[in-house]
Amino acid sequence: MRHSQLFHFKQGTLPITAALKDQRVVISVDGGRTRIREAKKGKPRQTTNRHGYKGQWTEPKLLTIYVVDPLGKRVNTTEITVTNDGTYGKLQPFLELLEMHLVRLGINLASQVVLIADGAKWIWQHIPPLLQRLGCLPQSTHGLLDFYHATEHLHTFAEAAFTQLPEQQAWFKQARSTLKRGQSATLLDQMQTLSKKMCGERRSTMTNEIQYFTKFHQQGRLTYSQVAAMKMSIGSGAIESLIRQVVNQRLKGNGKFWLLENAEAILHARCQWAAGTWSTFCNSILTAKLYPA
Repeated sequence: MRHSQLFHFKQGTLPITAALKDQRVVISVDGGRTRIREAKKGKPRQTTNRHGYKGQWTEPKLLTIYVVDPLGKRVNTTEITVTNDGTYGKLQPFLELLEMHLVRLGINLASQVVLIADGAKWIWQHIPPLLQRLGCLPQSTHGLLDFYHATEHLHTFAEAAFTQLPEQQAWFKQARSTLKRGQSATLLDQMQTLSKKMCGERRSTMTNEIQYFTKFHQQGRLTYSQVAAMKMSIGSGAIESLIRQVVNQRLKGNGKFWLLENAEAILHARCQWAAGTWSTFCNSILTAKLYPA
């Protein structure tokens, strides 16, 4: 089914809907971890006549696209469904998969688009330009560093800046509030002042965190108050939940070593189950009239 969609997308014959027309859309992407089974090369073992295998950790990349109502609650109805998908392929196949879904749903017709993700470089290097190329207007498109990933870096900074736990907690609480109010420039000034008082390894850690926030501040990825005022999410809880349901609870575990093609199939199917569209997904397979290549 998905190969057929990608084929028609590349040929320019993919059916396009207006599912996202005038809708407020949230896009989130992230990766998980699974052991993929690879057969060892060479002669088979004499005792078992088997080659054996290696279990390499591999990152499946997942995506979720959903609509929120005026109050910021996720919409999942018959007319407007959640779109989940993922692949064990490299970066380019994942970007093609994401682009196919965005084009199919009519992302260029959305009234507002918010991309939420962690600090992975590949996300911010490739997906914002993709949204622009697909016709998303810059004034209605926002890229946001996941607020909870940002607070983890604030906590790391606080641990390096203060030796006493009460001081760490007090500064962290204030800094988190400052960041959430959209005052990232003020926060960076405070962090710079604190780092000047330190030396050695602690100062190095603080400098790394300052550089981390400076990069996203300059890119305009810390506008939490602006996005929250629009009743849009500032956290990537949806994609984190998807990874937990699809990867961690089904594909990742002690003693689980998957053949790549089997892991890919289960990943795709499990994404449909997590979206609540399992019945529709099964019916579409039974009525698709697709034949094996």
